[in-house]
Amino acid sequence: MSERKVLIVGLGNPGDRYEKTKHNVGFIALDYFVGRAGHAFSAGKMKGSLASFRLDDTRVYALKPQTFMNLSGESVAPVARYFGIAVSDILVVHDDLDVTPGRLKMALGGGSGGHNGIRSIISQLGSPEFGRFKIGVGHPRDSEETRDVPVDRYVLSRFSTEQWNMLRENLSLVEEGIRLFATRGMAAAMNRVNRKTPQ
Repeated sequence: MSERKVLIVGLGNPGDRYEKTKHNVGFIALDYFVGRAGHAFSAGKMKGSLASFRLDDTRVYALKPQTFMNLSGESVAPVARYFGIAVSDILVVHDDLDVTPGRLKMALGGGSGGHNGIRSIISQLGSPEFGRFKIGVGHPRDSEETRDVPVDRYVLSRFSTEQWNMLRENLSLVEEGIRLFATRGMAAAMNRVNRKTPQ
């Protein structure tokens, strides 16, 4: 029996200026997941930082594209092809404007939802049928304080203290969801995460 291989992608922008911004929750989540597994990222040759390790009977490749968000697919697609990973065995962790802060949602396939990183990955893979792990950051229109802030500026802004604390509280469930995807598949991961944090 051949080893199952999965690719877990965390989306974000490289560089200190983007740390702890809403658009970088994928990086934050993947750093937590890989660190808890006792591993670390190393600079890869395919425009990304990569970690590789086993979870049970699964070979996990964890990727943080270093292309900047809008070109994420230029890292994801070559890594998937190089390691022979099926589109259905890819899980992308990213921020989502339509999910409220403190909420999580997993889904399989679908459109980009206006997310440029997801749009790039769909384009480069030639398929939308990969898993999505959506971490809610809310929409600027949902708050009086941010109602007039353009979306592109909003996602590049840092979390409020309250939002940051909610994200930190959710990281253990994010880790659990990623582990379930890797070891038991998307259905098991969705059942756990979506039941725990209903929309």
